[in-house]
Amino acid sequence: MPPDTATPRFPRSSPYWPVVTHPLLRRVLPGLAVSALGDGMALVAVTWLALQLAPHGQRGTWTAVAVAAYTLPSAAGTIAFGRRLAGRSGAQLAGWDAVLRAGALAAIPAAHLAGTLTIGLYVALLAASSLLHSWGSAGRYALIAELLPERDHLPANAVLGIMGQAATIAGPPLAGILIGAAGPVWVIALDALTFAVLALTYRLALPRGTRADPTEAVPSRTAGLGVIRQHRTLRGLLALTFGFFLLFGPFYVAMPVVVTEELHGSATTLGLYYTAFGAGSLLGGLVTGHLRRWPLWPTTIGIVVGFGAAMLPLGLDAPVGLSLPAFALAGLLWAPYTSTSMALFQRSTTGARLPQALAAYSAVIVLAVPLGTMLGGPLTATIGARHTLLLCAAATIALGVAAAALARLPRRPSPTGDDPTGVGPAPGRQPRPDDAVGAGTT
Repeated sequence: MPPDTATPRFPRSSPYWPVVTHPLLRRVLPGLAVSALGDGMALVAVTWLALQLAPHGQRGTWTAVAVAAYTLPSAAGTIAFGRRLAGRSGAQLAGWDAVLRAGALAAIPAAHLAGTLTIGLYVALLAASSLLHSWGSAGRYALIAELLPERDHLPANAVLGIMGQAATIAGPPLAGILIGAAGPVWVIALDALTFAVLALTYRLALPRGTRADPTEAVPSRTAGLGVIRQHRTLRGLLALTFGFFLLFGPFYVAMPVVVTEELHGSATTLGLYYTAFGAGSLLGGLVTGHLRRWPLWPTTIGIVVGFGAAMLPLGLDAPVGLSLPAFALAGLLWAPYTSTSMALFQRSTTGARLPQALAAYSAVIVLAVPLGTMLGGPLTATIGARHTLLLCAAATIALGVAAAALARLPRRPSPTGDDPTGVGPAPGRQPRPDDAVGAGTT
């Protein structure tokens, strides 16, 4: 066989090879990995510092408020900064998010040293740090679309997911060690440092982005939602993801109750379930890049159905020997979801519209899990923890089946002039034979 037609050997045959060897992305990936580890440590440090700062008797309330402040304000930031950030490049959006995170988080140890850190100031600084988080997330995925061809979008999305999953496994134990040695405020200081490294990486490793043509009409604050409304598949994807994450939220309430009251287990038993889920997620992230030839929309729906099925043993009072592997399988299925859904966005729209749509998507989705967690409280109290898990698993399966049925309905031409499939060729891209398949048609 001639050398130019020989099948490449590993690692060049890996779908991740074009991602990790890209001349620009390979400069950014180390900064993203360091920042992901910092966020993994923050999972523990944010709550631990809130427990230390909160008045006695109000610790539970303030801890919940602190956790919410670290994520939820990003939804407001999507609308508040919609006009100002429209047309910015992916690197600029992600870089500014990193700068704000670094500055706001660094103010926490600074206030601690000055003796002025109160629980109210702490929560305010956490909220400030998250204002651009939806834009930063949108910027990372927009950067992938800007730098890589479509065939490499899914593996590149998976690389981001793998970093996050690995950090979720390694970050909390590392945070525990550092908190024991120096205290949670210095773990947050370290998290701020990782974001400063990431911001510097974006600034030095990538060419400076440009703003959209000033002659273009100024978009509204909710332009991203308008982009989603114009695409049937994106509308469906937003609804599917919101429902999927909403139904996962009650797990955080019901699972600890099941472990302690029904399985009569300890915190170690609960940690074992979390570890199994994390290990499955890491494996699922590694597998995701190899799904790039699969049709995206059916794959995304199939993940939802499979995840619900994998969660059923938890609600059916299965023994630990069965429910634990099933929970690991659920983690494996959970991991590719973000990558495939982001790839659907990257395939559906380009240019300045992509970050706007992704930011709007993130702003809506960030509300889903907290709302589901809040729903889990009254559900668990009313029907019991085991039945709550069973209900959520069955509802997740039903959600996926409904999405599959709706995806097969005949598509009418869009009155806006957009591709009626919703995932057809984006502007400037030639149609491909599998576009219809990717839209869930046969």
